[in-house]
Amino acid sequence: MNGFYILLGLYAVAGTGISVAVMRKNRSQSDYFVGGGTIGWVVSAMTYAATTYSAFMMVGLVGLSYATGVGALIFELVYLVATVILLSVFGGRIWDLAREHNLVSPMELFSLRYGRPAATVGSVVAALALVPYTAVQVIGLAVILEGYGLSFTGGVLFAVVVIGLWALLGGLRGVAITDALQGVFMLAVAIAALVWVRRTVPGLETSTFPNQVWTPAFFINLTLPWSFFALTNPQVLQRVFILKRREDLRKMITLFAVFGAVFTVIVTIIGFGAKAGTLQGLLPEVATRDRVIVELMARMGRALALPLALSIVFASVSTANSILLTLSSMFTRDVFRRRGGTGAGRLVILALTAVVGLFALTRPTTLVELSVASSRILMVFLPLLFGVFFLRDTGRWSALATLVGGSVAAVLLGQLVPAYSSVMTLGAAIVLFAAGHVVDRHLARP
Repeated sequence: MNGFYILLGLYAVAGTGISVAVMRKNRSQSDYFVGGGTIGWVVSAMTYAATTYSAFMMVGLVGLSYATGVGALIFELVYLVATVILLSVFGGRIWDLAREHNLVSPMELFSLRYGRPAATVGSVVAALALVPYTAVQVIGLAVILEGYGLSFTGGVLFAVVVIGLWALLGGLRGVAITDALQGVFMLAVAIAALVWVRRTVPGLETSTFPNQVWTPAFFINLTLPWSFFALTNPQVLQRVFILKRREDLRKMITLFAVFGAVFTVIVTIIGFGAKAGTLQGLLPEVATRDRVIVELMARMGRALALPLALSIVFASVSTANSILLTLSSMFTRDVFRRRGGTGAGRLVILALTAVVGLFALTRPTTLVELSVASSRILMVFLPLLFGVFFLRDTGRWSALATLVGGSVAAVLLGQLVPAYSSVMTLGAAIVLFAAGHVVDRHLARP
């Protein structure tokens, strides 16, 4: 236990040191929120991966693979393939608009076509979705710290202090550098954990697909929001803004794809191995699937368990840092309309960090479902992006109808018809956008 806390302390000090070292470079909001658009493709790919592959993977996906079988692997690979396709098709267009108009906040992409009110409302919708998703990272970290004797509340407090401090001091540059280092560490430790599982447990239990859990309706409902993650989640959409050169976009996508494929396969095989161990009597039955990785670490030697626990801390912190910075950029520029200096953005980060911590203390549902619920709400951005790139005569009413009506529909449908909520949410957003588009065209007539 002492060894883990020593590593955790060194990690906190090192990350804070990096944040302090780059702090003086954050002279403008562009520097602070998007690194001045000067980030190379290797660091861009790794910060994109670290932002995406969070505590959801080593905590949530290991547990999902353990509980539901090979459907979990298919689900996550669909996300990866869809992300690579979407980045390949839209990444260059997004980068061009960001450079042409000096975009900093992702909502400024919408304000180009729909006006500032749409960017303001979009920022609020994004916060309603991403505060719970950020809390997922804090919860995942706190679950790991519980296994080392710290209370859940203490784990949440540690998480929000580190997450908030690094975002506050280092901005995007600090987060991107720590993400790159953390990503390499996460992958190396995951490989070591996979080797341990394969040596400890003979065989894998993958179940079948479809099965009682992975019905077609459940698979579509869970996968649909994840498939459009690259376009609908502001924290990864903004990552395209940071790339220094357009011609490096393909290299960035390729590196992200390789990292994602390897990491996904490793994580799911760990879950399959843990399930096989349970069926063979080598491991106990784990009732709460988010604790599968904790049970595995309890049986590993300290030389592996400690770095693995630390890698989950890395994943949680990197994703939460990125979301806080993105939300701060939106509230600073699109809600409060502040364009000068970084002071307002830092104050917003402090406020958001406090809200995330309070939400995490409620300890809501399992991590996978909470993550997907957040992405379901963010699907309302998809028709708006379609309008940005393919429609010339749409305006504020199409955006406002989609954002307000679509987000309300996402919440209500998640409660009333959870099995079909993702499909129906996207359908509602498209219908509302089309209706608003008709109103915009009518108002535009002389």
